[in-house]
Order: sequence, then C-alpha cells, then structure tokens
Amino acid sequence: MGTIQELHTGWSFKDSADESKGAWLPAAKVPGSIHGDLQYNGQISDPFVDMNELNTRWVAERSWTYKTSFPTPSSDDGSSTELVFKGLDTLATISLNGASILNTDNMFIEYRIDITEKLRTKGSGDNILEIEFSSGLLKGRESVKEHEHEHRFIAHHTEQGRLPIRKAQYQWGWDWGPILVTAGIWRPIYLHTYLSRIDDVWFQACVSDDLRTVSGKLLAQVSKGIAASVRFTLAKDGEVVFEKQSGTDKTGLATCAFSIQNPALWYPAGYGTPVRYELKASIVSDKSVFKAKLIGFRRVKLVQEPDSFGKSFYFRINNIDIFCGGSCWIPADSFLSVTPERYREWMQLLRRGNQIMVRIWGGGIYEDDALFEAADELGILVWQDFCMACQSTPTWPSFRASLEKEARYNVRRLRTHASLIIWAGNNEDYEIQEQYNLDCDYEEKDPESWLRSSFPARYIYEYLLPKVVEEEDPGAIYHPSSPWGDGKKSSDPTVGDIHQWNIWHGALRRYQEAPSLSGRFVSEFGMPAYPHLETIKSVITDPTQHYPGSIMMDYRNRAIDHERKLLTYVAENFRIDYDLARFTHLTQLVQADALTQIYKSWRRQWGTAGERRCGGALVWQLNDCWPTMSWAVVDHYMVPKPGFYAIKRALSQLAVGVSRPFHSWTAGHADPTIAMTDRRYEVWIANADVRDHEVELEVRFISTKTGKDVADKITMKVTVVANGTTEVIQDNVDVTLQELAHEEIVPADNSTWVMNQSSEFRFPARHKKGVSPFSFAEYDPYIIYAKMLSASGDVLSTDIAWPEPLKYLDLGARGVKVEILGEDDKEVKVTAQKPVKGFVFQEVKGGGGLSDNGFDIVPGEEHVVRFERLIGDGKWLRWTFLGAESGEEAL
Repeated sequence: MGTIQELHTGWSFKDSADESKGAWLPAAKVPGSIHGDLQYNGQISDPFVDMNELNTRWVAERSWTYKTSFPTPSSDDGSSTELVFKGLDTLATISLNGASILNTDNMFIEYRIDITEKLRTKGSGDNILEIEFSSGLLKGRESVKEHEHEHRFIAHHTEQGRLPIRKAQYQWGWDWGPILVTAGIWRPIYLHTYLSRIDDVWFQACVSDDLRTVSGKLLAQVSKGIAASVRFTLAKDGEVVFEKQSGTDKTGLATCAFSIQNPALWYPAGYGTPVRYELKASIVSDKSVFKAKLIGFRRVKLVQEPDSFGKSFYFRINNIDIFCGGSCWIPADSFLSVTPERYREWMQLLRRGNQIMVRIWGGGIYEDDALFEAADELGILVWQDFCMACQSTPTWPSFRASLEKEARYNVRRLRTHASLIIWAGNNEDYEIQEQYNLDCDYEEKDPESWLRSSFPARYIYEYLLPKVVEEEDPGAIYHPSSPWGDGKKSSDPTVGDIHQWNIWHGALRRYQEAPSLSGRFVSEFGMPAYPHLETIKSVITDPTQHYPGSIMMDYRNRAIDHERKLLTYVAENFRIDYDLARFTHLTQLVQADALTQIYKSWRRQWGTAGERRCGGALVWQLNDCWPTMSWAVVDHYMVPKPGFYAIKRALSQLAVGVSRPFHSWTAGHADPTIAMTDRRYEVWIANADVRDHEVELEVRFISTKTGKDVADKITMKVTVVANGTTEVIQDNVDVTLQELAHEEIVPADNSTWVMNQSSEFRFPARHKKGVSPFSFAEYDPYIIYAKMLSASGDVLSTDIAWPEPLKYLDLGARGVKVEILGEDDKEVKVTAQKPVKGFVFQEVKGGGGLSDNGFDIVPGEEHVVRFERLIGDGKWLRWTFLGAESGEEAL
C-alpha cells in the first residue's frame, strides 16, 4: 500500500508575470481554482453576484503560478516515490526544486511521475513544487489560427478557441452558464511512496440468461511489472464468496477466472436491491498492498429491434425492461468545488424525485467517483457522454493521441461502477454535421477516409472511442453520439435517441403537443423557469432591478432569445403579471405544466412488451452551475422548482394520467367554442412495477367556477398490467353543453374539413342557422380529476386535465386554507373550496425539504405536505397560487 502524503496545504500563488516580492498570495484551498483564490484574497468579487463575472474575465488571459513545499518522505530501501496529479486545469508546466518534470495539456487525465531521484536528501531542506498554468483561452485561439487551414472550426456557444483545449467546454460559456475560463489544481495532488502497489483491480463478467450464474475474469495490474502472486477475493456483506490466487505476467497483470452461482444482482432503484460485492486484490507476500472496490453484477442490454414504430431504443436490465425517466446533469459549479457529500446529496435528491437515470452531459467533465459511488448505492443508472459538445472536434494527430489517453483513463476509472450503463461519443456533434452539411457518407466504411473529410470527428466517434471502450471494458454499451440516428438524421423519431427541442427551440411548438413529439428515447428536452425569489435576490442585489426584463435579469439569463420565447409560453397559457413574485410563479407553472405533459404522455408510450414506443425521457436539466434562470428543475443551491415535483408525480411507480384533446387557440380563425365544448377525455395508468396491481380509479368532473361536480363521479376497479401502460377510459363527459353554431366538432370524414392555408387550424364545413351566440355567462368550465387508490384506500396517484388555456379562466376566490398539523409540526394540510392551479410554497436555501410542491388542489380533497424540518408556528411559510390576491401569502 505504501504511504500517501496529500499536498493540500501551504500553497501560494501569483500572476506569473509579477516578479515583485509581495506577489505571492495564500491559496484559499487546494483543490480549488484561480478564481476562488483571487476572491479569497479580495482581488475579485464573487463572479456569481450581479455583473461581477464581467470584471473577472481578465483572469482567463493571464498565466498563474502555484507553489508549495514539502519534506522528503521517509522510505525503505528500494521504494519509489511518485508525485500524483489527479487533475490539473489544464496547460501546466511543473517543476520540482527548480527542474522541469512535467507538462500537461489535458484536464481529464491523471498524471503520475516518479520523483524518487529528484527529491532532496533528508535534512537538506524541503522540496519546492511549482506549477505554472498558461492561459487556456489564449492557447485555444492560437491553436485555431495554427490549424485553420486543415480543420473547419465550428463551435456553438461562444468561441471556437475552446475546441483544441481538452478542458471543460462549458467554462467558455453556454446558454445557461457564465464565461469563467478558470485554471488551477482541480483534483488532489499527493505523494505516493511504496515498494510495490496495485494500480487497478477490475472485472469482466457476464450474467447468464437465466440470471443464475455470473462468470468471467478478475484482473489486477501490479506496478512496474513486478512479479508477484495476487490474491483475489469477492465478498458480500463481509463474507467471502470467492477466493483465488494468480501470478502476474511480464507486464504485471494478474488474472483469474471466477464463477458464482445464484449471485445477488445489482438492480436499479424500484426494481430490486442494488447489491454490491467487494472485489479485492492483494499481494500475497505483503497483505498491506491491496486495492478494493465495490462492484455490482447486472445483465444490461440496449434493445434496438425493428418494430411497428421503427427501431426500438430502451434498456433491459436483469431481463427487466426499464423506462428511464430522469435528468441531464451539468457540472454542479462553475469552479468544480463539489464535495463528495454534495454529490451524494444531489443523487439522493434525484432519487427522491422518482428519477432513475442521470445523463452526464458531454460539455462538462467525467464526473468524480463520488457521484458514481452514490449512484451505485442508490440504484441510479448513469449515461456518460465523452467530453465533447456542440462542435466540430479536431483530429490532428497530437489531439487524437491526447483524446485517446483521456478516453482510456476515464473508461478504466469508471468501468467497475454498476450504475454506468452506456457511453455516448459526444453531445450534438452530428447535429453540427447536419446543420453545416459536413461530409458524412454512411456508405463509406473506411475510417481513414473519414479523417480526410470535412467531418473528421466521425473517426473519433465511430472508430477511436468504440475501440477504446471495447478494449478497456469489453461488452460495455457504446453509442456514437447523443443524439444519434443510426445512419439517419439525428432528429429522426423512429430510431436511436433524439433531443426534442421543438418545444422552446426550433419550431416553438406548444407543450400541449408533446404526445406527437416523442421519440424512441428522448435524451434532451426542457422548459426554463425562474428559481425561487430568494435565489434571484441573493445574486441581484439592487432592489430596483427586481423586475422581469431588467438589465440584471436579462444579463443573468443566458438562453438565446430567452425573453421572446419565455413570454410566448407564458402569454399563451397565463395572464401575464410583471410583478417579480407573480412572474416568477408563472414561469414555474409553465415549466411544471410542460414537464407534466411531456413525462406523462411519453411514459404512456412505454406501452407494453413488444410495443415500447418511447424508452426514456431525460429532462434538460437537473441542476445549474451558478445561480440563474435556466432549464434546471433544481437551482444552484439545491432548491427544487415546482417542475422537479411535477416530474416526481409523473414518475411515481404507479401514475394515473388524464388528457383532453388539444385545440390550438392561437391559430388563425380559431373557434374557441370547439375546445370549450369538446367532451372527450382519456385515462390511463402507467406502472413501473414488475407485478400487476389491483387498484380503484375515481374520476370527477368539477366546475372551476363553483367547485361543484358537473357530472357523476366514475368509480371502477382496474387491473393494472405490470411494467407497462393500461389504457382505462376513452369516453365523453356526460355533461349538458350549449348548442354550437356548427354540427360536429370532429367529423369522422376529413373531407368535410376545409384547410385554412395560413394556419394549421381546420374548421367545420357545415354550419347551422339561428343558433344563439355562445354565452360565456352560461359556460361552466370544468377540470377532469383522476385519483387512483390502493386496495387499502391509500391514494397512489392523481392527475388533472384543465380546460386550456388557463388564461381564459377566472381563478379568483378559491377558498384556500393552509393548516399546520399538530402531531410533529412537520406537516401542512392545504384545502380549497374551488379547484386551485399551481399552489407553490416558497422554498429557500437549506429550507424545509418538502415532500411535494407546485401541486393543484381539488375541492373535497386534502393535500398534505411533509417538511423535513420543524415548522413551528409557520410564520415563515410563504405561498402563492394562480389567482392569489398577492404574489405571496402567509399564515
């Protein structure tokens, strides 16, 4: 094992060009970043607050030098001392005692260097370690000029100079994040002194079709090719279930075959227990030299088979088809100062939201082991992109060599994590190829020819990376890109995965159209929303800027055309109010409603075995790297938005869904009476359990004006099929409606419709004479409320279909009542006399940890919300809802 001496204290830094004696300043912490150290020393203000980011951009154009000192470690005869850099960001020149020992150019690689002969002798003083970080920003620009005649540089989101630098690309700015191109020691540095060591231990295994056997190889790499005997063990709950010894070959590799009967398998959350074994390799002659990891055995298949919808795309784990509902993940901070505890909290939050998959996006980093360890423990599935995004990736030889080292290092580092089930080659780079018409002939199979094309990155995604994955982790699933159309357009909804951005981006489609916008697996989609008010006010400190559309509000929102798009969705659906509290609430309702519509309709398309139309939905995005207005469903301070809870409800193990037909109210010559008098509705139940369930379904039809039922309640027993969708009702509401000025709402024969060429609206060809004008006084809009109960009467799930758009409804005077329940001062009961839309408790950083938020309330029903902390007298509680008298209400 040897000894580990961490080098995380005693660091100082300076601008490399500053030769003055007082130039050196103490570093705030290591690991850290130059921005954090400058802020600690009062050289810059917090880049996350106000417009301070603009005043820190000079930092990226400088070179920075860090130094520390350390004593020569004690060592035995024949031992070696290595200096280990887990992560340097990025272009670093390292010297020890004045002599250059290493140059680095890749943020994503661990560097080790033997310094045994470079250390000072004991008693002759401390060793001086210096690291100079050159500007990645300037070097990237230089590289673009150097290679502009051999490569076409295309970069969506800020500048082309990011492409040649193997560094987290989001630091150059994205449509949700700031431009903060930082530098520094971003992962630990330590000394490792040893006689012998085990570099790595891993396994290659296959679970049998019947799940009764797992067999394969255990492998360990011993340092320096030292000849040794290695003892392998596999233990479950401390009990050894397999043990064997094996000698090393001339490269230091030890292997042994293994087989376990009736293994305890690793299952995703909700489908079983994510059981893990301890895999350990130790040197027989010195048991203190060992390496151990927690691993899980599972049988994983990406099912891509021809079907009636095209070609399927879903995951089957341990012979169970899995609908992957979850989120996309970006780095949780612009400066990567995320602790293991914070990673765990993020994964716990994701699971509390009933999400089962997280996709680690390719414009960030290969995440810390702490994230994967938490995912392993919690049963979360991980989709990992290789770190390239929205770009035409360069391919000159030195760049490819660095990229291959990066890929091998990270596949090796992460290959034993049971949670990691798929690698994807990049994020949206094939969309770049399509948009700019770069060469990509799928009939051409020669990788060398791809390098000579205008899209040489294909060589990386379809040759280099799959080769690395297969060599380092045989049998692992590799997907060339996200999205990827398997030789078709990346937007083809019949094959592969898609990024569905025609809601918000692209065609700006209404989120009510979500059922027709799904794909075989939707790995990105989203709708932005403001965070809660406390987050906004904490980073925009001038109260005069606290209104939608202020300079500071616009500055902080990095989404392209954010104002015109967000206002479109808000104005289409709600009555606009520019008070900040009310407008914030409206954006949150837009996001929550959009995600409800999307998740419930695409999960419905999970269908049943053999008819898996949609295999998963991953919202863009779970988190933020700084406090902002974005697509995130949880803000930078881990405060969930109502959209987070909307996903939680839609992804509950048993979830009821109800829908009404969508009628466009913004099309030319739209007749609003068609939607107002369309009585059709559908009810279905989605079940993620592998068992059938017997449930009771109730459906009510409740006036938004009076809160009274306008039709008889429907009650029925339903057998819900296992792991699929049960269609329950397709019917018309039994309610009397006004006579309309046309004969049919939806004629059976489309030939009776006349197309208006200026819009998508279709209107009836047959009209009546002498019908009274439609009376809004008589119009009694109603919600359709579906409630599912267990056999014991527990409420399992609810859903509501509102008459849309909501801006047409009068939602004042709801009769809302909020009560603190007395048992443990952790529960609040909310009731109403009339249907309530979007009841939201204001959440704050480190706040109450709510069980639900952003919910609707139905007359005759109690909605109980549990808080993780004591509520006390509740005077601090603040809430609002659509139609509330003020932006915030309180007890």
